[in-house]
Amino acid sequence: MAVDHDIRAATPAEGSNDDTDIDATFVDTSAETDGDLDDPVADPAADRVADGGDADTVGADAAGADAADADAAGADAAGTDAPSADAAAERLRTELAALIERYGITVDSRTFHALWYYLHRDFRGYGRLDPLLADDQIEDISCDGPDHPVFIYHETHADLETNVAFDPAALDDFVVRLAQQAGHHISVGDPLIEATLPDGSRAELSLGEEVTPHGSAFTIRQYAADPFTPIDLIERGTFDAAGLAYCWLCIEHNKSLLVAGGTAAGKTTTLNALSMFVPPGAKVVTIEDTRELTLAHDNWLAAVTREQLTEGTAIGMYDLLRSALRHRPEYLLVGEVRGEEAQTLFQAMNTGHTTLSTIHADSIETAVTRLENEPIGLPRTMVESLDLLAVQTQRRLGGQRVRRVERIAEIRGIDDRTGDLDYANPVAWQPQADSFTRSHSEVLDSIRAERGWEPADLQAELAAREQFLNTLWEQGVTDYREFTARLADYYVDDTEDAAEDADDTDRQEKQPTAATMLNSQSSAASPPGKSPDDASSTTASDNAADAPVSNTDAPIWETDDADDTVDQFDDAPPSTTGS
Repeated sequence: MAVDHDIRAATPAEGSNDDTDIDATFVDTSAETDGDLDDPVADPAADRVADGGDADTVGADAAGADAADADAAGADAAGTDAPSADAAAERLRTELAALIERYGITVDSRTFHALWYYLHRDFRGYGRLDPLLADDQIEDISCDGPDHPVFIYHETHADLETNVAFDPAALDDFVVRLAQQAGHHISVGDPLIEATLPDGSRAELSLGEEVTPHGSAFTIRQYAADPFTPIDLIERGTFDAAGLAYCWLCIEHNKSLLVAGGTAAGKTTTLNALSMFVPPGAKVVTIEDTRELTLAHDNWLAAVTREQLTEGTAIGMYDLLRSALRHRPEYLLVGEVRGEEAQTLFQAMNTGHTTLSTIHADSIETAVTRLENEPIGLPRTMVESLDLLAVQTQRRLGGQRVRRVERIAEIRGIDDRTGDLDYANPVAWQPQADSFTRSHSEVLDSIRAERGWEPADLQAELAAREQFLNTLWEQGVTDYREFTARLADYYVDDTEDAAEDADDTDRQEKQPTAATMLNSQSSAASPPGKSPDDASSTTASDNAADAPVSNTDAPIWETDDADDTVDQFDDAPPSTTGS
């Protein structure tokens, strides 16, 4: 018998209110025990026992599936591929088969799948929301109260109404169950919590009518099992490769960055992707109140806040940040700055710690205002220690919602005349053309000076990184583990190339060239008191002396336009030279 392993064939349509009574599908033919699997009334468990088999091991056989099939089906139903979920799904399958055999009930494989699906869905999964949480294109799932339809936000179709609704008692039970699955307690006395579900989704829950008069409510924000990489940002148009190359170089050279944006603008997703540019081996500490950031770095310490329990004390962002600084991190990632922890975060910037974080704000001005006013309350001189401030937005473009980095500002200091914060936008998004433009970058100037590069060296470095990212995009490298591994290989190759270049330079300096040999011969043949420079022949050294000298202090991205947003990244910067 060819068994259909697709459990969806035995379940109602996803999102349906029809909780079919599976008991009605039982076939009570316990007297017939000699059939085979092609017969819908066959009892494979009884056949195994009659042949000397163990009834407790017939779970997979009763479904016509082996252990691998059971694991795959369990992961599909639970919406996760975690080993613990697989083990639980397989154990449930085995126990169900043993229970059916113990009571002498015969079911066909289709009915067994249906039984297993509903048991797993309701006790290990998320009940009637399980199909929605298993859809990775759904970003948000929300219910505003009992007898209200559940709404979703779909990646392609935006806001959609579902045919799922809860009565008051069922909604209360569901909210309590979500809190328990997240390891939290919710009650009428403490009716509002924020929690992380086992699959990584973030849930905002309220119980009863005290804080939400319409009754219990919830919002679940889903996150991909694997985080977005910079290649995903290129694929979706959030950044282009040149803009990411700029961010990569800045992060590598310890420039602190704050990503600002409104609700659902994708701030944390972008922060996670940019954090993958942290050099391999660097010590990274992440601090969050809800676990969202995921890295593939070996030297990574993740810290999460803790609410106050019946025993023990609450551990907040401020406490974690103070503790993190004692771990001597080279890079400090904070999920979001909201309050007093910002003081410590910006002090860490001033003491040489590279920090990356997010803030709720829809513009540069709004972000600075939030930083300077309560509850954060940073003095303007402290805000000045920030290097880069990126603003991400969600817009409608061509009839679709898209996320774009609207601009990246470089904080240049405080204007002596006005006292305002001075900044420039070296990267800007042009919505009319849906493209990114660039202008002069003082941050890149500082990196160039730090490395002792010529302007052409910096341009070549940016071009090489842009080409590397474009190559990964063409190859579809979107797995964060593979991306991190390829980035580590890039650093190894770059180091080896630099060593080879140094060896070549050293050999060239030690080996006499034709010009130096000719110069030596001319010196020997010259009459006393006369130098080879007086000879009629011109050496390579003479030509080099006459060549114009590159001005290394020239800005790398010059523009004559007032708005500083006209030159494309792939345009060669003007070369400034002097005698």
